Amino acid sequence: MELGQSHVEALDLWRRVTVTTVRSDAPDLTARQMAVLMTVRLQPAPHTVRGLAAALNVGKPAITRALDTLTRLGFVQRRRDPKDGRNVFVERTDKGDAFLEQLGATILNDEAPARPRLELAS
Repeated sequence: MELGQSHVEALDLWRRVTVTTVRSDAPDLTARQMAVLMTVRLQPAPHTVRGLAAALNVGKPAITRALDTLTRLGFVQRRRDPKDGRNVFVERTDKGDAFLEQLGATILNDEAPARPRLELAS
């Protein structure tokens, strides 16, 4: 199956942004960690482990592992629900927002109109 030009361009943008982030001093997040962080940032709160697992269609243990790393990095924080201590809310932090802000800037800068178009491989 051949990829269309727009598909190749999208993949190349993803590659370029990924290479830029790997070369930076920023933490190298997994795709799952990135999906959790972006979901917490871009979707309306409140967020719970159960809700994130449902939104991403993965198990709660996978979300917990991702949150462990994101919490250790200071990108999210967990807070007990004052109304029901069994619930834990996952909340954004300024550090996590700054990380995603930089990622967004990297994407926009790399997508500048001056970029040469890729040629499709035959």
